[in-house]
Amino acid sequence: MKHLTPSAVVLDFNGVLGLQPTDAMWANLTATAGWPADQTDYLKAAFWNARDPYDAGAITDREFWTTALGAEPTPRHLDELRAADIAMWTRTDDRVLDVLHRVREAGLPLVLLSNAPHPLADALDDTVWRRNLFNEAVYSARLGLCKPDPAAYQQALAATGTAPERVLFVDDRLDNCATARELGMTALHFTGDATELATALSV
Repeated sequence: MKHLTPSAVVLDFNGVLGLQPTDAMWANLTATAGWPADQTDYLKAAFWNARDPYDAGAITDREFWTTALGAEPTPRHLDELRAADIAMWTRTDDRVLDVLHRVREAGLPLVLLSNAPHPLADALDDTVWRRNLFNEAVYSARLGLCKPDPAAYQQALAATGTAPERVLFVDDRLDNCATARELGMTALHFTGDATELATALSV
């Protein structure tokens, strides 16, 4: 990654600011789904196989869970599944938050760009860090498309008000970083090193 002092930052949530779910969280989701404890790997596969259209806002949460579980959940069960799912994806990395607070103090625009279904997007928007740190948040479900679709990046770039060559894009997925570079942004493939992030942001 070439070094520059960026004028704005576009940041992924899950895997960068957001922590990955623990094994215990996946086990809890398995139990909430009503599946045997030894079926967590199968639940994960079913979850991810159904996830893309849910993240893109193309299906409802009821349709997502019906597809993932193979049976339509009751209204109460759907509420429980939705709550367990949101809890898995809303924890944050304090080290990254500290870096972002310094970025904000330096006056750089921060835009969140996340593949997230409607319930998760609403939950993230309701957090203190989202309101205090980010100028804007762009979520896949509200756009109707997911990264690495270039149109999602264009929405985030527009929110920065900055030319692509002055924007640093941060994501934990190489394919997402590749699209950012194709659009003229500098991209940092985040691997969990908050110090590297701080260096790239000159804070």
